[in-house]
Amino acid sequence: MNKLAVIGSIDTVLGFRALGLDTFPASDADGARSALRHVTSGDASYAIVYIEEKLGVMLASELDRHRSNLTPAIVLIPGREGATGAGLARLRESVIRAVGADILQ
Repeated sequence: MNKLAVIGSIDTVLGFRALGLDTFPASDADGARSALRHVTSGDASYAIVYIEEKLGVMLASELDRHRSNLTPAIVLIPGREGATGAGLARLRESVIRAVGADILQ
């Protein structure tokens, strides 16, 4: 059975833990990178990994390596401070690559 994971600050992941998702608190790029490597390893069975935007920006090159993989889908989500726009920009790039046009305007 595929699982869902959330990587982010403790404030961000606590609500998701209450919903039953696997959570990986990370306060810096190193912690987030370690969690990302765990959830994308061959032993893990995660279908979707949500990563807080500010950490996702720090891990951009790492995330790019997983862009062509079907699973897990990696989605950037806003943190407690609010959206930075990084998640929407990443989604827009994926849509343009899949559809060939920017349909999210």
